[in-house]
Amino acid sequence: MPELQRLRPDHAPALLAFERENREYFAKSVPDRGDAYFAEFDARHAALLAEQGAGLCHFHVLVDGDGAVVGRVNLVDVADGEAELGYRIAEGATGRGLATAAVRQLCGVAAAEYGLTALRAATYADNAGSRAVLERAGFTLTGVEPLLPEGRSEAHYFRELRSFRPGGADGR
Repeated sequence: MPELQRLRPDHAPALLAFERENREYFAKSVPDRGDAYFAEFDARHAALLAEQGAGLCHFHVLVDGDGAVVGRVNLVDVADGEAELGYRIAEGATGRGLATAAVRQLCGVAAAEYGLTALRAATYADNAGSRAVLERAGFTLTGVEPLLPEGRSEAHYFRELRSFRPGGADGR
């Protein structure tokens, strides 16, 4: 099982490889990051680490036994005890429960280490896999909104962490 690790400077090469290798796959379900993301990766990575150092965000990678990044699980827009959850798993690592396990684990980390009390998440309403991950990890659907240029709807989720106990009945 890959290990969830807080993002560090030395993750940059493996993270860039992960993003490049899965770019086409990710673009099927989320907007493409664009060429500038890859061209300016080192500066962006440094900026993310600075945001993390300031407590504005908490970035994590799933690292396999060979040191390859097989997923990302991030908490952004940290404020007032809450944050927005985002995640992506490499195409070759899907279907093994990694996203659900990583999201569950990050819920525990968010409560225990970062002192967060709730998380929000959003996904395209037609992304059944992502919706299933959120629901298995204890998130509750709070609403669905249309997204205008793409004509796709976005499903919004929420999860309280106050009673989170890793491995407990609510640890799902």
